[in-house]
Amino acid sequence: MGTGEIALPTLRALIEATGPLDLVGVYTQPDKRVGRKQLITPPAIKILAEEAGIPVFQPESLRNDEAALATFQGLECDLAIVMAYGQLLPLSVIKAPKIACVNLHASLLPRHRGASPIQAAIRDGDTESGITLMHIVPKLDAGDMILKKTIPIEPTDTGGILHEKLADLGPGLISDAMPLFEKGKLDAQPQSEDLVTYSGKLEREHGALDWTKPAAEIVRLIRAYDPWPGTYTYLATESGSKKLKIYPQSVVLDHMDAPAGAVVTAGKELIIACGKGALKLDGDLQLEGRKRLDLASFLNGNAIQEGMILGTT
Repeated sequence: MGTGEIALPTLRALIEATGPLDLVGVYTQPDKRVGRKQLITPPAIKILAEEAGIPVFQPESLRNDEAALATFQGLECDLAIVMAYGQLLPLSVIKAPKIACVNLHASLLPRHRGASPIQAAIRDGDTESGITLMHIVPKLDAGDMILKKTIPIEPTDTGGILHEKLADLGPGLISDAMPLFEKGKLDAQPQSEDLVTYSGKLEREHGALDWTKPAAEIVRLIRAYDPWPGTYTYLATESGSKKLKIYPQSVVLDHMDAPAGAVVTAGKELIIACGKGALKLDGDLQLEGRKRLDLASFLNGNAIQEGMILGTT
């Protein structure tokens, strides 16, 4: 049961697995309209499953839908593996599998429960992340933990890079757990509620940069929110204030005697003063209504001058 592309390696591994494993169905979210042309597009999970000849089910919701529930129960599955499905499962679904209903969550629980654990780990300065295999319970990401795999977060990791690294952990974790499922030995550890943190759903406006924050926090935010939801500030132009999208990577510098958001250097380099320290932007920039450019090309073609204050609308 999955919709996000982070689940693709795990589904692919299950399809290719040998032994007494029979995939009786794949659940994913309904097709949706995507892009400027709003073309109806199936989830990548659906495409992979159909290519493998596995039945695909796409109910709008498994809650309060007796027909969808009956279909799920009719599969008589032993094990349900969930990863980035995008729906909260009702207790009737959780209890239906004979062995267990488990979830692969992209954090080291109980830290970063919720919808955006990958971005939260980078944004909050964590030194490591990983995947937790846990039992599903009606409370969000609160089930007992069966297994974990841990990896370090590198200084150059973005949300997108860490997403791919964590996606690749899924198959190994399920492979390690499969003998436990087959033997029924599902010893699991409860989560400590004292260590719980939550990471909510991200929206575009969460990417607005606050230059009064320390430079170290801002650089983590730029990395964490690439590629989604992206980070931006505002730049004054002749036609008014416009969004300026900022891409990784950046370098934290010592404090400079300038107000937060002030352009300290705008020649061959672009340095912005922050609430604590300063930020040397090295990544691409994209002005609203324009194409994405590398830093040198952007500075050659746009009027960013020393002393300008970024972030004012």
